[in-house]
Amino acid sequence: MAQRARRSAKHPGPQLGRVLVLADGDKDAVEQLLGELEPWLAEHAVSVQVERDLHAYDDAGAGARRRRTKPDLVLVLGGDGAILAAVRAFQDAPVPTLGINFGRVGFLASVEAGQWREALLELERGRAVVERRMRLDVELHGERTVRAVALNDAVVTRGAFQGMLQLALKVGRDWVTNYRADGLVVATPSGSTAYSMAAGGPVLAPTMQAFCVSPVSPQALSHRPLVVDGRDTLELHVTRASGLTTLVVDGQGFYPMHEGDFVRVRQHPVPYPLLSRPGFDPYTRLRERLGWRGSIEPDVFPEEQRAPRRREVDPGHGGVL
Repeated sequence: MAQRARRSAKHPGPQLGRVLVLADGDKDAVEQLLGELEPWLAEHAVSVQVERDLHAYDDAGAGARRRRTKPDLVLVLGGDGAILAAVRAFQDAPVPTLGINFGRVGFLASVEAGQWREALLELERGRAVVERRMRLDVELHGERTVRAVALNDAVVTRGAFQGMLQLALKVGRDWVTNYRADGLVVATPSGSTAYSMAAGGPVLAPTMQAFCVSPVSPQALSHRPLVVDGRDTLELHVTRASGLTTLVVDGQGFYPMHEGDFVRVRQHPVPYPLLSRPGFDPYTRLRERLGWRGSIEPDVFPEEQRAPRRREVDPGHGGVL
């Protein structure tokens, strides 16, 4: 159920405009934050609309409603899946979107839950940073032509109980190689930290204009991920399949494929505007989310101050402690 609030005359400063809050209502912590966020927004925004079921918001009847009441700002309370759902809802008419992270990792959400007030005050004062994230324009050519848009990735994958797929990759007019693999991932820089990274692909800087092509469990060990210029057009051809094959777009759109079908992927002409805080360092996000520890960190316990270690036998494993 949507709730609306009008701005109060008590707040004379800048206004946030029309704000849509898309919340993952299944998370208890999200409901707790909404108790503080809604009255705050009522004082700082022209209008507020809260949707606690963001997946239901992106239904067949929501398109006309969004065209009538397009917000100036979308706040997403949830993890990366929630942000992808919000981006999907406004894929044809992007709206500046700020993610407040309630997920386990949260690469797309730049604000932690405890920092929401500071982040919104910065946004109200015009200090937020707009990250124009590259998207994919995805076309499936088979029995029918299907078009989809992805912020993270497009994946051609085999079914759970079938053999490997045979896939051919073209970049522009050039044939690159044939794969025997469980699937193939084409990711944007935003999606390079998702399925592509799990498949062994590199992490790309968010501002890059490039694709990352990563095979999933390839039979040939020489098949490695590729980074391709974002101006190129890619084609993924299913040359042999022993069962169900699926095109998966951002983990939310699922389209069946058959032998002989192909997927064409190119850069979408309109990037999606994700918001972050001023001075935000994307490498800090990588270090924190991935738990990186490097040798550049100073040693807080110099060697001469360390107590000597005792050599003890662990009776459970027979090792030396």
